Amino acid sequence: MSPMKFAPIAIVLAAFVVILAFNTSEANPQIDLLGGYDLIGVCITNCAQCKKMFGEFFEGHLCAEACIQFKGKMVPDCEDINSIAPFLNKLN
Repeated sequence: MSPMKFAPIAIVLAAFVVILAFNTSEANPQIDLLGGYDLIGVCITNCAQCKKMFGEFFEGHLCAEACIQFKGKMVPDCEDINSIAPFLNKLN
């Protein structure tokens, strides 16, 4: 496998690590100080899960960028085609 095939996965994982590094809750990294879920962290975690499921057909880095841009307001669900459609691609 060429190193370029690992680049999208590396970007998603790096974004996930950055989000976790800035999380201020020590008890549970998915829960914020107000008791609600850290939506950006959940969003990025779901992107990584979809990348594992769909492999090269899923643009994980675009998904992670959307999580950050929209502040977790759109959480992808790997089983809901409407929520992941913008991140799917057709391989030629």
